[in-house]
Amino acid sequence: MTRFAYAAAVFPLILTGCATSPPANPNDICEIFREKSDWYKAAKATEEKWGVPIQVPLSIIYQESSFKQDALPPRKYLLWVIPWGRVSTAAGYPQAKDEVWGDYQRKGDNYWASRTNFADATDFIGWYMDQTTRVNGVTKQDAYRQYLNYHEGWGGYRRQTYTAKPWLQTVAMKVQSRSSLYGQQYAGCREELNRGFWSRFWNWL
Repeated sequence: MTRFAYAAAVFPLILTGCATSPPANPNDICEIFREKSDWYKAAKATEEKWGVPIQVPLSIIYQESSFKQDALPPRKYLLWVIPWGRVSTAAGYPQAKDEVWGDYQRKGDNYWASRTNFADATDFIGWYMDQTTRVNGVTKQDAYRQYLNYHEGWGGYRRQTYTAKPWLQTVAMKVQSRSSLYGQQYAGCREELNRGFWSRFWNWL
């Protein structure tokens, strides 16, 4: 096997090995952050930068990608059998489409941001929520209406396109419920998480 062929065979395996796996217990925000301390740092940075409750972006990411770094929308098929691209350009943790992600990169001054990077994904959602508050007057604590904006876009929300989509309203209610659950859980472990790993380690001993 040539060096080039070997590299071509091994490189995808390296990328797979480097991929970030979803948290073991995605239903508990405390367990998520205990397992992935870098995610907590990213979520805290988003909270401080954009003034968003830490549980809302996490709830949106759960709904959009189930915390899967490389999540993609379903494929389209030509003549029902030939793969023909994807149903949309949504990608990564936030399932953001190319157009709005490009807007974020330019306006959010984060040109090299990646949708497969958790810190960039949370920052994007914080930016989007902040814009939603500015454009449509939805509070950052209102996970239900924030998600409707996230899904339908600011113009779609103003036109109330979601009223013709009962399924979407149901999903938005799920996001609201998860945000409430995460918020209650976070209130019980915030101090512990802020103390950091070594404090938890010595307490465990």
